[in-house]
Amino acid sequence: MAHLFSQAAIASQYFLYFGVMGLYLPYFNLYCYHLGFSGFHIGVLSALRSVTMVIFPMIWGALADRTKGRRPIYILCNAVSAAAGALFLLTEDFAAMALITVGYGIFYSPVISFLEAITMESLGREKKSYGRIRLWGSISFITVVLLFGKLIESFSVRLILFGILAGSLLLVPISLTVPRDRPSPPVLLTRRAKALLLRRSVVFLTGGFLMLVSHGAYYGFFSIHLETLGYSSTFIGISWAVASSAEIVAMLYSEAIFSRFALERVLTASFAAAVLRWLILGSVSAPAAILLSQLLHAMTYGTFHMASILYMDRLSPPDAKNLGQALNNALTYGLGLMAGFFINGALYKTMGCFGLFQISAWIALAGGAAFGIFRFREGRGRIPS
Repeated sequence: MAHLFSQAAIASQYFLYFGVMGLYLPYFNLYCYHLGFSGFHIGVLSALRSVTMVIFPMIWGALADRTKGRRPIYILCNAVSAAAGALFLLTEDFAAMALITVGYGIFYSPVISFLEAITMESLGREKKSYGRIRLWGSISFITVVLLFGKLIESFSVRLILFGILAGSLLLVPISLTVPRDRPSPPVLLTRRAKALLLRRSVVFLTGGFLMLVSHGAYYGFFSIHLETLGYSSTFIGISWAVASSAEIVAMLYSEAIFSRFALERVLTASFAAAVLRWLILGSVSAPAAILLSQLLHAMTYGTFHMASILYMDRLSPPDAKNLGQALNNALTYGLGLMAGFFINGALYKTMGCFGLFQISAWIALAGGAAFGIFRFREGRGRIPS
């Protein structure tokens, strides 16, 4: 019973965390666009948040592994980030929003990597069923995207700020339900933790970095792209919801997928799907084609994300699980998206979104090639469980 309660508590945190993301990713940049910010300013704000995701998850993760104090740090980060997020309601000035973004990101950035590490620890030998817990985040994402697509159309895009604040505040009391840290002596960055710097880890993280760079156009400018093509906020919400629905299906079948296919094969197939997806978005504007391309989110995010979490868990030694997930999150969703936002923000005015997505396809191809070539040279072997 306690095990089921623990998993339900974790699932509820995914639900709230990705509910907030269901507002931030599709609509926050659109909100900035409506404030009159340029493509460069939007790219800078997105990149600043990503900078914090590069640096601070690793700092907080290393501190948690060193002190065995993950739970209090996790609760602190949820509480302070909620307070910082409220400040977005007080200004529409770019410089002020940039400062708030940094402060918010310092404490918000490690939440997801801690949650992933907590989930892996909670699942124990059932790690292949990770998707069944994580899918609650996707369900929340799709619900919020659809709901707020309608609300924004009827009222104001500013509603997203209140939604983000509400979700963040709800996360604070629920974060108190996470399990207490398992007692063990404090550790330094041991030789076992340095396994995270081995060639296999470096190649994997490089591929993941490039995969998320390729997502910069999508997360930064997809909603803006659709609006400039003349689509309504409702269609924008539907487009994001289709992607999340495909992702949910992948997560429902996660155990079957990872029981049948090696993690390396799943990752390689996910890279290939990303190349195809960005090529479609870089060449068509028909609604049916756009929605069909969103189905590939099942692989470009769904299977790629799940395989990455499981792969990193295998690569990380027992005394560096928090740091391992933080490193993965920092170099992909942090540094990767930061680079993607900067590149796309700088090129948006001259190339437009069609050009950005075409470049994204080449970047995803480079990431897949790096990972695939290394895997081929290693003899296509699995990492031992």
